Amino acid sequence: MQFSLGLGLTNECNLACPHCYRDTLGVQRLSLAKVRAILARLAVRSANLGTGENGLHPEYLSIVEVLQEAGIKVSLTSNGYSVARLPDILLKGFHEIEFSFDHATPAGQDGFRGPGAWNTAMESLHRARESGVEVTVLTVMMATNYLELPAIARLARTVGANFRVNVYQAVQTDRFALGYDQFWEGFRRVLAEVPLLSTTEPVLRGALGLPAGQPSGCGRRTVRITPKGTVIPCVYWPEAGEPLAHLLEVGPGILETPAFAVCRSVPPACEACVEVAACGGGCGGRRALVGRPNDPDPYCPFARGDRPRLEYQLAPPKELVKVGSACTTVFATK
Repeated sequence: MQFSLGLGLTNECNLACPHCYRDTLGVQRLSLAKVRAILARLAVRSANLGTGENGLHPEYLSIVEVLQEAGIKVSLTSNGYSVARLPDILLKGFHEIEFSFDHATPAGQDGFRGPGAWNTAMESLHRARESGVEVTVLTVMMATNYLELPAIARLARTVGANFRVNVYQAVQTDRFALGYDQFWEGFRRVLAEVPLLSTTEPVLRGALGLPAGQPSGCGRRTVRITPKGTVIPCVYWPEAGEPLAHLLEVGPGILETPAFAVCRSVPPACEACVEVAACGGGCGGRRALVGRPNDPDPYCPFARGDRPRLEYQLAPPKELVKVGSACTTVFATK
């Protein structure tokens, strides 16, 4: 099996966004030596650099070079800072770069993330696109911006980017958590605006009646390494996971550890559901975060006797690093 690898090289960031899930207790860094050791134990198909702003890591450029030289499809999630640090030769070696936008206007973006956030992201996005790199606008859908998704999708179209939506997970605070109706209204609006490229957001797959056999990679084929060197099945996983030393010992056997098994498990109440093959029992990370890993996903409509009415159009398939590796939804705007 080839794995999708999520690497958080550092928890450091040049911003302090109020919705961020990263651990802010002290400086945590994953070293180049540890990255090399991970690659020696896992067959890695793709790797995404996320969590903090990776360009603040002192070995950032060396780690990027090692990943690219290994023939791995490398992607980066950034507010723009880490892209600005890349020389052209390394920038062009990325398979995809994602830029975080929470709002569709400079005033909204800077008001949420801090002065200059819009320009930093836009300048790096344009540079990446002009270098021939696939670019994506990434938005975390929250209670404060779910109605704005169509406008952000139009922004992505304007700048020549794909559009990816993650659902906010209440790791540090529930201030931005979506209510059930907000979750479905946000998706209803954006699905009506732009064609759907792919979704592994489990309950959305079920509601759309999409084919079985394409569940999220969480707990199955995706391994996340945190900056402090723990191994978890999902970036939002609320528990400690396994120490990196255990991954280096067992390699692919990490999938058999308790956190990974719980993450991919199907709650008993979901086993008889007609859509269980499509949704896989909902988002394991979300169930764990609310402290009910054996209950249906909090956003599951079927557990409520509901079925949202969603109109959508499918876009032609496209190979992007995050497609299939996490509970996420990607739209084609180009």
